Amino acid sequence: MRLEYFQLIDRVIEIDVPALRIRAQGEVPGASPVFEGHFPDHPLMPGVLLIEAMAQTSGWLIIALYRFERMPFLAAVKQAKLRTFVLPGEMLSLNAHVVHDGSGYAITKAAVEVAGKTVAESELTFRLMPFPDPKFRAMMAESAVRIGLSPAADSA
Repeated sequence: MRLEYFQLIDRVIEIDVPALRIRAQGEVPGASPVFEGHFPDHPLMPGVLLIEAMAQTSGWLIIALYRFERMPFLAAVKQAKLRTFVLPGEMLSLNAHVVHDGSGYAITKAAVEVAGKTVAESELTFRLMPFPDPKFRAMMAESAVRIGLSPAADSA
């Protein structure tokens, strides 16, 4: 996980496209420039980055669902709950599933767990659009391979 670059997913653990579900992991780094301000001498992972991690997990599921032909852009965050603090060095287990897909939008429900305990959850809405350009799509395909998601596979 590289917080300062918004790379929050280290690997996809499991994806079941027909069942519209994904599981992923990301280890919060022990040190990051983000923690210098959040908070000095008491580092915590910012809640907004927990929401972003849920959005990225959901986004990878949607990208796989559309076989890398559509890019999900976060449009709304509903019913977000940040239940407790996340500390440097903790492993995030991320889960998401699609609850609606159609009319150019997808809605997911996602959660973050640490050591089996839910620390955050939300409903997320995405606008689905063509990739802005071929270079961006290629970069996303490279990122997918890095985290263990094959652009050609429809389930793993």
